[in-house]
Amino acid sequence: MKLIGSLTSPYVRKARIVLAEKRIDYEFQIDIPWNSDTRVPEHNPLGKVPVLILDDGFRLFDSRVIVEYLDHLTPVARLLPETNRQRIVVKRWEALCDGILDAAVAIFLERKRPDPSDGQITRQDGKIRKALATTAEELADKNWCAGEAFSLADIALGGALSNLNLRYSESEWRKPYRNLEKHYHKLTERPSFKLTEPPES
Repeated sequence: MKLIGSLTSPYVRKARIVLAEKRIDYEFQIDIPWNSDTRVPEHNPLGKVPVLILDDGFRLFDSRVIVEYLDHLTPVARLLPETNRQRIVVKRWEALCDGILDAAVAIFLERKRPDPSDGQITRQDGKIRKALATTAEELADKNWCAGEAFSLADIALGGALSNLNLRYSESEWRKPYRNLEKHYHKLTERPSFKLTEPPES
């Protein structure tokens, strides 16, 4: 199978971390949707990454769809619980952390506009701050975000915090939320996180 995406996309990174944790072999094809010569729209009508092309040519897009497919592909290192309530808890974490990503990306793109809107940036910043407060409260002093083991919830949180470091460092999430900082440090020690660390630019 082939994964199409960029090195800095946090959504692509989520898929790459899952692929690494599941020990699934794949080809990684770098394609940046913002470039004029991108071929991403040929694979995803929405023009977004990641895109996962299966061996039979079937294409999956949206990181949530991709990681769910990958988790069912092999029983190695299951990242989504089998029971419905536990599964929904993990998916809720993913939705919350993806919301942090969405807001941070919106700020990043807004600042690239010739005349960025302070109001839009403030709104998105508010979403990030409220979401961080929620994640810190729900993580509390637990070893993992959901349940007794590493899961997709932890991958989603680690990816969101990493992206804040890269694209929105003024969020200053470490000082007020020491439990998030501690958890993030633990996650970044995993081989899957080290392997997929995005470049600085």
